[in-house]
Amino acid sequence: MFAVCSGCFAWYKRKKRRQAVASNEFMRSGSMTSYSKDLELDGSPHIFTFEELEEATDGFSASRELGDGGFGTVYKGKLKDGRVVAVKRLYKNNYRRVEQFLNEVDILSRLLHQNLVILYGCTSRMSRDLLLVYEFIANGTVADHLHGCRAAERGLTWPLRLNIAIETAEALAYLHAVEIIHRDVKTTNILLDNSFHVKVADFGLSRLFPLEVTHVSTVPQGTPGYVDPVYHQCYKLTDKSDVYSFGVVLVELISSKPAVDMSRSHSEINLANMALNRIQNHLVVQLVDPELGYDTDLETKRTIDRVAEVAFQCLQLERDLRPSIKEVVEILTCVRDGDCGANSMKKKASQKEDVCLLKDGLQFSPDTVIHRFHSQSTNHSVASNASGLSNNKC
Repeated sequence: MFAVCSGCFAWYKRKKRRQAVASNEFMRSGSMTSYSKDLELDGSPHIFTFEELEEATDGFSASRELGDGGFGTVYKGKLKDGRVVAVKRLYKNNYRRVEQFLNEVDILSRLLHQNLVILYGCTSRMSRDLLLVYEFIANGTVADHLHGCRAAERGLTWPLRLNIAIETAEALAYLHAVEIIHRDVKTTNILLDNSFHVKVADFGLSRLFPLEVTHVSTVPQGTPGYVDPVYHQCYKLTDKSDVYSFGVVLVELISSKPAVDMSRSHSEINLANMALNRIQNHLVVQLVDPELGYDTDLETKRTIDRVAEVAFQCLQLERDLRPSIKEVVEILTCVRDGDCGANSMKKKASQKEDVCLLKDGLQFSPDTVIHRFHSQSTNHSVASNASGLSNNKC
């Protein structure tokens, strides 16, 4: 028993050292130095009592309910210090969800980034209920604004959507740099503040993965329509699983369509399939939300075409053909700033083979969205849920 405990302790210390090394390397990266000021590890959450959170939510009143996700119900609350918060109350009597609670606390308490939702604290694991306390984000989710209860407001112009894509990718790049896979990237987990800046939420499915392995085998979780088909079929999780899901988010930003819609034709129920078909047949115009100005503004058309190319690459069935999320950040920023030369739109060569991100000879990939190319497509099942850390009840 002593030997087993000693081995576990040694493994834990090695994991901490690897995370520290990864974060230091990330901060030294020339193109990503802006993240260094945001990186926080080894923090610890505030421990709330059940009673004070019960009082903050008026006894977990139904009138305070914000949303109902896969692991618990979220309520709007107000703490005694005046802070408005989102309180996630995990469902009872489920060991897997207790484990999930502890995993989420461990991860979020050590992370701080301007585009990640802040975890203020939690209750003790011995509490009557397991509760997480997050900052409250008032402006709803990206899904609300694209095709949900706030879509009629038409608040998301194309420049705002491009910024949302970049900020979401930056948050994911930060997570990947410290060995965290989000695992449930979707527009209902991308919250917006009153200035339309991103707060990525719901790390309930996050998992740490060690540096010495290339994938983690685990039971598939996530949301149909966003789940990496390789992960869904083979139980193999990598950071490229998040990249696939982010590709779906990009298509939603371009099209204002939900990831899954049973009212669409059978082959297009899944938005990823629709996007691959439209882009590979140089029919991006049929994918784009007509109110974005694709047909009337040349700069809008240029940037949407480029973002469609990135989305296509993220949605490739072959993981090695997908860019890293760090590369996605660099390219989308380049697209927004309008300083992308021909060479800057290429993916850096991988260790195994030279693979270009947006042009020059990718098998199953496009040369550009305005020329024909071939792709592998996949199918998904149907579902959606919400993180509930904002005003999801419209």
